[in-house]
Amino acid sequence: MPSSLSPSDYDAFTRRYYSGEVTEADWRRWHAERLTAVLRKVTRRSDFYRAHLSGVDVDAVTPDDLSRLPFTTKDDLREAMFAVLSGPVGEGAIYYETTGTTGPPTPCPRGPEDIARSNAHVEEAWRRLFAAHFGARMPVIALMGPSELYAFGDTFGEVAQRLGACHAKIWPESSRVGFRKALRLLKELRAEVVVCAPALCLSLAKAARHYGYDPREDFGIELFLVLGEICTPEFADNVASIWGARTLPTLYGSQEALAIATGCAEGRMHLSDPNYLVEILDPRTGAVRGRTGTGELCLTMLIDGIKPLVRYRTGDLVTVTGPGCPCGRPGGLVEVVGRVADRIELGGGRFHPAEIESAVLRGVRGCLGYQVVIDTAPDGADQVTVRMDLLPDISGPPQQVGAGVAERLRELAGVRAAVVADGELDPVTNTGAYVSWKAARILDNRTEPDDAALVARQVAHRYAIAD
Repeated sequence: MPSSLSPSDYDAFTRRYYSGEVTEADWRRWHAERLTAVLRKVTRRSDFYRAHLSGVDVDAVTPDDLSRLPFTTKDDLREAMFAVLSGPVGEGAIYYETTGTTGPPTPCPRGPEDIARSNAHVEEAWRRLFAAHFGARMPVIALMGPSELYAFGDTFGEVAQRLGACHAKIWPESSRVGFRKALRLLKELRAEVVVCAPALCLSLAKAARHYGYDPREDFGIELFLVLGEICTPEFADNVASIWGARTLPTLYGSQEALAIATGCAEGRMHLSDPNYLVEILDPRTGAVRGRTGTGELCLTMLIDGIKPLVRYRTGDLVTVTGPGCPCGRPGGLVEVVGRVADRIELGGGRFHPAEIESAVLRGVRGCLGYQVVIDTAPDGADQVTVRMDLLPDISGPPQQVGAGVAERLRELAGVRAAVVADGELDPVTNTGAYVSWKAARILDNRTEPDDAALVARQVAHRYAIAD
């Protein structure tokens, strides 16, 4: 009879999972039992799901016919708020909420079981990654997250503690910290690992040069572990050219859905398979394409904690493939290519954020930031201007860099493009993880700004370099 998991049962299953001992029969049993347990709990204890799933015989639903159930959307979470929870807030261990950039912040408390079973996969990922990079010793870690009402600091702080790694929670955007103090701490602590959003890798470099530091010579950073927005290989190569440090994705997740996938030394993201049933949807129609492939990620959570979500449409465009990473970790692999809402119409085509960023940054070194400005030319065609903050001592002649960028955008989208060197980019380019990649990187003058773009402009000042 499906029921709440005991810690020992979950630990035993994940140990077998990471040692490669879980069979197909084991997975079928795990998925079926955990799905029934979650459906029973939400229909019994969540006011939202009691109504949302009314008329459904939850005991008859199997992992193979999830499409019998309605989706849960972000709008549902915003409208239902606390009614989504499967229990009162007081049953949680920590209260978090979403950032509320494009709507009311939604409650995301986590209970002890949510925390333990999500963090278990982050801990395993870091254990293996640090062993591959640092051997038997643990690095000094700087955590640079968005706010104290976000799970970032607690999640990585607890994992660092469990691994025996010294860590400091440093928030450069905080008025009590700022970039000057953050850089001083990075230097004095000789931090070797920085955990942050991708855009912050570049903001830190710009701030370091502003305050007279040499990013390569004055710090001991060896790894940037990034999360919160897309991070293409081209972006990572550019960061390495400035800092001399590798950049790897470390976590793909959200306040609502917890740690969906974790990174490895090969730069791949491994799904936390024991915790989710995955569906890939056609982002336009919602039709199910299967459990692998490219499309919008839809998740059913298998941990019956305080806020399990059923058929939750994440709004993220991903490519999911089966296991098979050189790092040796199990689990399906996921590549995040951007938000559904971030797809860009350009030159008659439609492009994912990762495609645009790859075209801009391929082969580029010493770029402290960029913004893609799209206008309508007199003949009605799309015309692109890319503003780039370049370090000529690393990038080489800006004219040469610009010629390469223009050619790649022409090949990608068939558009005319020009590049302008700009050492004072719009501060909105630093807001990627807080709002969206598109709001941060794309200025589309062909249309009125959407809600995300307006929010990004409102909060941009928080991310400016300040003492």
